Amino acid sequence: MLQVSKLVPQGQGLAAVLVRRAATVTLDWDVRQKSRFDAESSDGRRVGVFLPRGTVVRGGDVLITQDGSLLRVIAAPQPVLKVTACTDHHHGHDHDPAFDLMRAAYHLGNRHVPIELRPDHLKIEPDHVLADMLRAMHLNVAEVREPFEPEGGAYAAGHGHSHHQGGDHGHSHGHDHHGHDHGHGHHPAHAHDHG
Repeated sequence: MLQVSKLVPQGQGLAAVLVRRAATVTLDWDVRQKSRFDAESSDGRRVGVFLPRGTVVRGGDVLITQDGSLLRVIAAPQPVLKVTACTDHHHGHDHDPAFDLMRAAYHLGNRHVPIELRPDHLKIEPDHVLADMLRAMHLNVAEVREPFEPEGGAYAAGHGHSHHQGGDHGHSHGHDHHGHDHGHGHHPAHAHDHG
């Protein structure tokens, strides 16, 4: 398996012609927000990716394999909810579609939902509760298959992400300890030993 431990954001500094000719790996958002994953390149090679923790891979980034070959990342189309403002004027004169989208982004951001922000639409992962909330805010919500590139910022680098990232390890240990606590709950003496 080919090892990859280096990522060049958007292929900066690499010869464009090499990047264009490179084999590709097509990855959805679930995979692109992990720093360790396996993939298969367009030329049929198995690739093991080990990037610094917290790295988020974007469409257009270039991975460099152990043997020095380049792999261009393509953001896979995946099911997403595309949120657009209603432009009809049933809501009276003060209705401003841009403001509706801004308000939606605010409410979604408050829930730490990964969100792709565009001038004329938002994209989030499918979630019927959020879809209903957005429709109640007079927005159009359509299910589409498109690449998903959520905002970086606090979500990617900060707590949402690292929390998610370390989550796999953290949670499993967490549960083990909980298991012990429950086991010993009936014996106060044990509980103290643990403490």
